[in-house]
Amino acid sequence: MKRITKIAVCLLPMMVLILGCAPTRLEMDYGTSYQLQKYSQTLNPQAAKNMAPVEGLNGQAAQNAVEKYQKGFLKDESEQAPTYQFSLDASPSD
Repeated sequence: MKRITKIAVCLLPMMVLILGCAPTRLEMDYGTSYQLQKYSQTLNPQAAKNMAPVEGLNGQAAQNAVEKYQKGFLKDESEQAPTYQFSLDASPSD
């Protein structure tokens, strides 16, 4: 009986160490969800191979869109951000 107990006590830590190094299901499927989402959101996977120029927006409309986009980054000097003042003074004011 003591011999079986000694063998069990010796084998149990070795089994734990061996099973702890085995690949898990998470490691085997790591990144699969990300790849599936990326592929499902791609409208045309062959679009990168199409070297024809893009058509559909005339020059004036494109120029207006670019100018409006660039004006969105300019700060208006007359419009200032609101300022807030907080007081953490615990003494009563007179």
